[in-house]
Amino acid sequence: MSQNVITSTQLTNLTPTHSGKVRDLYDLGDELLIISTDRISAFDVVLPNGIPDKGKVLTGLSKFWFNYTESVCKNHLIATDVEDYPDTLHPDAELLEGRSMLVRKANRIDIECVVRGYLAGSGWSSYQKTGEICGQKLPDGLRESERLPELLFTPTTKAEHGEHDEPISIEEMKNEVGSELTDRLIDASFALFRSASQHAESTGIILCDTKFEFGQLNGDLILIDEVFTPDSSRFWPAELYEPGKPQQSFDKQFVRDYLSEIGWNKEPPAPELPETVISKTSEKYREAYRLIVGEEL
Repeated sequence: MSQNVITSTQLTNLTPTHSGKVRDLYDLGDELLIISTDRISAFDVVLPNGIPDKGKVLTGLSKFWFNYTESVCKNHLIATDVEDYPDTLHPDAELLEGRSMLVRKANRIDIECVVRGYLAGSGWSSYQKTGEICGQKLPDGLRESERLPELLFTPTTKAEHGEHDEPISIEEMKNEVGSELTDRLIDASFALFRSASQHAESTGIILCDTKFEFGQLNGDLILIDEVFTPDSSRFWPAELYEPGKPQQSFDKQFVRDYLSEIGWNKEPPAPELPETVISKTSEKYREAYRLIVGEEL
């Protein structure tokens, strides 16, 4: 494959202060530089292969959605054009262009705010066992992938690197961060989800569920990290939507399916991916960008 795949970063004048499953963070004092690599993880394990253009899709979609939802909730985005970055970053312009964001540094709230519009994934598994998701009772008889009667807010802990996020109830969240902040986070999460759903539906995409991260800066609640990407959200093609079964999605479905087929035990080290799986996954990410933003990557 001819594309240049970036799975690690090292800048001329800076060293990463943190490397997550996909993104590398560089501390610039009051600001952070976030670089989205082409790394991909499955079942919380980073795979040996990168996915061409994945980092650029994540950055491009986050930029689009941060701008689109700015009137709904403030966010941390400052710039995505390298010419607007501090001079110390300019020697690495080729690497940074298209896959990086300069953002305001905020005090991260250690809760992942998950909003569900449809019954899928771990929510469907939980509903089958208990009729509930995160302690919230749902009507009987719902089918897999069915639209929920109303949006559900199902928070999780924000796990440290290498650990799993754990679902918690809204009451547990209130004990963790306080009732007032919990209410603000729920209101902001629902407003963001509704805003994005409206645009997604106009492009032929169903937004099934998503997760947000928030921070606080100068008394404001602001949206941070990434937003409405195939890594943080479940997107389905509306024309193929059929409740009662799993749906096709614009994410790493091909990767998960392949790893399940070969019987990988979900423990490191992860196996190499074949070229066909890499290529199909890259196409899915680019297709999501094209439909949502309205232009080719």
